[in-house]
Amino acid sequence: MYRFFEEYSEEVTEDLTNNFKEIISGLGEDPTREGILKTPERAAKAMQFLTQGYDVDPVKILNEAMFSESYDEMVVVKDIEVYSLCEHHMLPFFGKAHIAYIPNGKIVGLSKLPRVVDVFARRLQVQERLTHDILECINNTLQPQGVAVVIEAQHMCMMMRGVQKQNSVTTTSGFRGQFKQIETRNEFLKLISSNLK
Repeated sequence: MYRFFEEYSEEVTEDLTNNFKEIISGLGEDPTREGILKTPERAAKAMQFLTQGYDVDPVKILNEAMFSESYDEMVVVKDIEVYSLCEHHMLPFFGKAHIAYIPNGKIVGLSKLPRVVDVFARRLQVQERLTHDILECINNTLQPQGVAVVIEAQHMCMMMRGVQKQNSVTTTSGFRGQFKQIETRNEFLKLISSNLK
């Protein structure tokens, strides 16, 4: 059964802890200072948690809850929280993902779509690849009539360093099948921008 967890390899934790001690020392801080003494181990565990998507198979997640169903209209799950680490600076980026698919004889449990997002987000990523990975996983596994993915995110590497732009939002999108048609795509974009409850 799929789940994110807080169980850590002792060997990996020890190696990462030693690496973080060196980083802290290299920055000019005393790794033996009381407030920082346990920071290397905490950071080692945090990095394992934030990158545990490497150890999870997203296809298995979808296959665990796929059902035969004749429904053939659009299914939309929007405003899925996304938290990931930029592979260029290892700083967070965060925002929302919106996913839609048009079934082709199979539907999937709704909670599985956010879980697929989490699996790919819990890796070192760029937003463009994250969008593509989610799209292709759903498309190849469900084989629906169409899939759409839009991600809107803010990047700490742009906010805390570099250009230091606090209000910029990056949007990426991907479309397959029927969502290549402008009418279907526009319906999806209208649904994710509406405040329907």
